[in-house]
Amino acid sequence: MSALLTPARREFLISALRYGLAGVVNTLVGFSVIVALDVGLHLSAHLANAVGYAVGICVSFALSKLFVFRDRQARPKAPVRYAVAVAVAFAVNQGVLTLARWAAPHGTVFDVAAQGAAVVSYTGTLFLLSHFWVFAHDPNSGRKAAWNA
Repeated sequence: MSALLTPARREFLISALRYGLAGVVNTLVGFSVIVALDVGLHLSAHLANAVGYAVGICVSFALSKLFVFRDRQARPKAPVRYAVAVAVAFAVNQGVLTLARWAAPHGTVFDVAAQGAAVVSYTGTLFLLSHFWVFAHDPNSGRKAAWNA
């Protein structure tokens, strides 16, 4: 059994669990900002939503860097890479949503399922890009960046 759960795979799975926890925290923070601006300060719903998502992206980056992938090294390219990863994940999200809406019958249940598939694709894509590219560890440091088979 231990041959299946190599140190690299164990690290990957632990990162995935931390990523889920960070996602819950990030969602609560972003949604709180949206509600506070929309309901509390009566900003336009679209502006409140945009600010909430902008705050969420920043919180997500910080949590990913410090908690999920525990990357304490200065990496000047990490914020730019993270922004690219978010853009790629959103493009995948939109592609999956488009495909799901095209392929599935019309109706509320199918519309919700299409949105769910899109959300899962975004989350999975951003996690994988973050793990293997944005916060990948230096192979010379003794920690592996990739999942070794």
